[in-house]
Amino acid sequence: MDSQKTITVTSPLLPDLEEFHGLLKEIWASKWITNNGSFHKRLEKELADYLKVPYISVFTNGTLPLITALQALRVNGEVITTPYSFVATTHSLWWNGIKPVFVDIDPATCNLDPAKIEAAITPRTTAIMPVHCYGKPCDTKAIQAIADKYGLKVIYDAAHAFGVEVDGESLLNAGDLSTLSFHATKVYNTVEGGALIMHDEQTKKRIDYLKNFGFAGETEVVAPGINSKMDEVRAAYGLLNLKQVDAAIEARRRVAVRYREALRDVPGITFFDDMPGVRHNYSYFPVFVDAEQYGMTRDELYFKMREHNVWGRRYFYPLISTFSTYRGLESATRENLPVATRIAEQVICLPMHHELSEEDVERVLGLIVR
Repeated sequence: MDSQKTITVTSPLLPDLEEFHGLLKEIWASKWITNNGSFHKRLEKELADYLKVPYISVFTNGTLPLITALQALRVNGEVITTPYSFVATTHSLWWNGIKPVFVDIDPATCNLDPAKIEAAITPRTTAIMPVHCYGKPCDTKAIQAIADKYGLKVIYDAAHAFGVEVDGESLLNAGDLSTLSFHATKVYNTVEGGALIMHDEQTKKRIDYLKNFGFAGETEVVAPGINSKMDEVRAAYGLLNLKQVDAAIEARRRVAVRYREALRDVPGITFFDDMPGVRHNYSYFPVFVDAEQYGMTRDELYFKMREHNVWGRRYFYPLISTFSTYRGLESATRENLPVATRIAEQVICLPMHHELSEEDVERVLGLIVR
């Protein structure tokens, strides 16, 4: 095993400790540590401003917004979604008693392929749940056109898409609702956390009820809600991280530029370039290994990297559709999902975070470029 320091696939963005202590003292003095306190309110306002969205509701993690979005829109029956995502996407459907229907992905983006959606629609279909995979925007116009044609809701799992914009417009404004994750591994984090983005005040009010047991007042419960509120400690942490997230994104961009420069002419290694008109957040840097051209399989490269203390991640592998809960679904077959199956067997996400040094990046590249 190489004795050099471990290069991790990600590293959390952490606020200044002294500044955080100052906010903790305020929380301790107020003795208001959860339930819509002042930091919670400030975070929602500042996030809405930063993200260019009209309304936002913050949550204690990134999975509960998905579950709550389905409840808020009263989605049932079947929902068309992608097999190429983190399991929380599909789990949120299962927890709501909804049948996931998997549709294949577009190899150019790893997002749900709009050309495959209509064939999967049945009389029981009520919604589409796409994922902005790696923060790359879905074809939101094509998806919305299909949704409008068939009267379907659209809920975007935008866990990777913090701050992503298309032609100056927030990607989070697409669809009926969008969800975010503020997990420690994300570009922007509150340790654990998440959010729902909505278009109108009435929907925000309903979602705020749902995340607080359904309470609309001291003695009135208007819906069978759940407890998924964000506490004051993490809200304060999030306020501080919001001040430095742009610098972190710029550091990630520089890493992406260097990776692309070094890998562009390596046979058998492909990756994504920036999309025109898109403000990316550089949340991940996936590469795809064609074993025949590269002379080494994805797994051989992955374990070679690990032997040298460089930790990539096969993200997303295996496909959600292969897990025991879902593999019996008619839409979960390899034959139905040829592109997703191939991509899942080729992908490695390279180390990508704001703390990578030039030396770290060259070490990673030295294991891939031959």
